Amino acid sequence: MINDEGQVVDLYIPRKCAWTNKLITAKDHASVQINIGHLDANGVYSNQYTTFAIAGNVRAMGEGDSALDIMWRKKQVEAEAH
Repeated sequence: MINDEGQVVDLYIPRKCAWTNKLITAKDHASVQINIGHLDANGVYSNQYTTFAIAGNVRAMGEGDSALDIMWRKKQVEAEAH
């Protein structure tokens, strides 16, 4: 929840898996959250990043790497379109 001052006041904010769009529970100890840094035209980090959360069941099936790759490529195409 966000209060009138725009601050987040909840104790626990659940995450959603970026691949399956399901909630990641607090007991899912195999889940990961990865920040992918953005680079400028010269290959220098631009202090911006995109965050992806992957659930443990996706990683257990061996789909985590391919899911992350597909989502990142999709994000790049969306960014180029704007």
